[in-house]
Amino acid sequence: PLHYTTIMTPCLCTSLVAFSWVIATFNPLLHTLMMARLHFCSENIIHHFFCDINSLLPLSCSDTSLNQLMVLSVVGLIFVVPSVCILASYGRIVSAVMKITSMEGKLKAFS
Repeated sequence: PLHYTTIMTPCLCTSLVAFSWVIATFNPLLHTLMMARLHFCSENIIHHFFCDINSLLPLSCSDTSLNQLMVLSVVGLIFVVPSVCILASYGRIVSAVMKITSMEGKLKAFS
């Protein structure tokens, strides 16, 4: 974990940026396609600044349970997976620093 410059090659950095861009593009596309299958019975007014999925779902006359499950699972994954990866990375860094035998070395690494 302390060898950041050797691990983060330009190819890996480009891949991470591309992966983030793809996720940021396909997440709203997925929700838009899921909303397209719903039926809206009457003319509804949304009292919000923009049409968010959480404000559109209650206005639908059809079953929205699949949409709600999709929102929870996809948004959960988008927040949980990076958080777990960051915590695991910090855990590995703390573990590597704790293996240092001298107290001065540990203090220097933690500073």
